[in-house]
Amino acid sequence: MSELDLLVVGDVNADLVLRGGDLVPAFGQREQLVESASLVLGGSGAIVAAGAARLGLRVAMAGCVGDDVLGRAMLDALDGVDVSAVRQVAEPTGVTVALAQPGDRAILTAPGALDVFSADDVPDELLASARWVHVASPFLQPALDVAAIAERAAGTTSLDPGWDPHERWELAWEGFDVLLPNEQEAEHLAASGPGVVVKLGAEGAQCGDLRVAAPRVDPVDATGAGDSFDAGFITARLAGEDLAASLALGCACGALSTRAAGGTAGQPTLAEARSFLA
Repeated sequence: MSELDLLVVGDVNADLVLRGGDLVPAFGQREQLVESASLVLGGSGAIVAAGAARLGLRVAMAGCVGDDVLGRAMLDALDGVDVSAVRQVAEPTGVTVALAQPGDRAILTAPGALDVFSADDVPDELLASARWVHVASPFLQPALDVAAIAERAAGTTSLDPGWDPHERWELAWEGFDVLLPNEQEAEHLAASGPGVVVKLGAEGAQCGDLRVAAPRVDPVDATGAGDSFDAGFITARLAGEDLAASLALGCACGALSTRAAGGTAGQPTLAEARSFLA
């Protein structure tokens, strides 16, 4: 892919999203009913890539999936994204089970192929050609040296840390131009400064003293909303928009993504997102 706008380095996995009913598991061999289940494209990185492509960017993805049915299905779901740098490996494709309520979710992840993805798997030519390089979910990919990615990237760099399931919160985020945590992640990382964009969910987003409110929606599922925010924010920055406008587009993309179950079904086009701001 020539003239690459965005390279996403990170997780591609399957999301099983359960919604409605009693979502609190009960042991003792009890069977419970939920209203719906959706098997969809998952992984913070994959959702960012899909959202950015829907917004019109030229996007490539680097990551690892299993050489299995789920892995092939996830690659097929990355419509409009160059997946030639997504390696298929012997380990199974990662799977996340999301127990989704309108304003929150609980997440259970089996990393699988995410465990073996490393910086060496990311082609130099993509890092050199991309105007922006975004790294997602480093805590779920223990072999991924994020500092090496930041050093090798020729364009602007951003990092979405995601949650640390081990809760050690050791991350070399200072080498990136932009850090994109949510409020809880920012607190754990003690992250602050002009390049730190904090996502506040339904309350919007903040960078330094600048705060932008999120549009009001009736959410179906918040899975991946922060990743859709990332896609919108990056799209606006690449278009030369100022920080306030970029935060606003990110918030619109994040809000609109909650219209459907899973991280990508509700993602807007650029025209939809901009009309939502009007």
